[in-house]
Amino acid sequence: MQGRLLPPVDGGIQCFPRLNWAHEFAFAAQARLDSIEWIYDQFGADVNPIATDEGIDSMLELSELHRVRVASLCADYFMDLPLVRASGAETDERLGVLLWLMDRCQRMAIERIVLPFVDASRIATDAEVDKVVEAITRALRRAEVTGVELHLETSLDPHRFAELLARLPSELVMVNYDIGNSASLAYDPREEFAAYGERVGSVHVKDRRKGGGTVPLGTGDADFPAVFDCLRALGYTGDFVLQVARGIPGDEVGWAVRNRALFHYYLAGAAATGE
Repeated sequence: MQGRLLPPVDGGIQCFPRLNWAHEFAFAAQARLDSIEWIYDQFGADVNPIATDEGIDSMLELSELHRVRVASLCADYFMDLPLVRASGAETDERLGVLLWLMDRCQRMAIERIVLPFVDASRIATDAEVDKVVEAITRALRRAEVTGVELHLETSLDPHRFAELLARLPSELVMVNYDIGNSASLAYDPREEFAAYGERVGSVHVKDRRKGGGTVPLGTGDADFPAVFDCLRALGYTGDFVLQVARGIPGDEVGWAVRNRALFHYYLAGAAATGE
């Protein structure tokens, strides 16, 4: 996840690194990471290179130089300015930003946009479910033109999330499965994957305690063996994006190396034992 290879900005956990974003390509290569999930948020919107053709050209040059692709974009912009709990005019304006982002992603050959409906942008009522369905349905017209997938990350329970997805049957609407968020909400991965597993298109890897925040991998309540077992049963071949807890400032690359190794340990162990 972008920003995790650099010291935190103003103590924040995750945001677009306004000043040093270009360094992340080299750092990712050092950490043997082959991709960066780009962040587009309100904090960095005015300097995010994805907003200009020149900026995208710079991103593409760095990507080719370091052999680190940008395959996905996390639209944290909609955490600050959610598509739910907005007036009609606000919804139209924010939806316009999403359509524009799909155009920018097409130019950058970014395959998917992750849309977060968690925390401040969570879906809380049936009326908000309706609003999300309406907004995504409108956005699908542009998705079909650009080929950019929309991956929904929500805090809905398995049953309600499956109902939402049933109203958005397009192959361009997928699930971003966040391991840590599900652990925090005390959801059973087996129930989640039984409800909508065939729609999982991307995975955020992190660990959280039930009802709590992000903690280092292996120290929280995430059931990694169950998650990997479910993914293996589905034949999942998509990306895993490390969105892990931060370590000591200044040791971001070393922390990424250790987390990558721990993730592969869990993945290989689950595959070997079936547990």
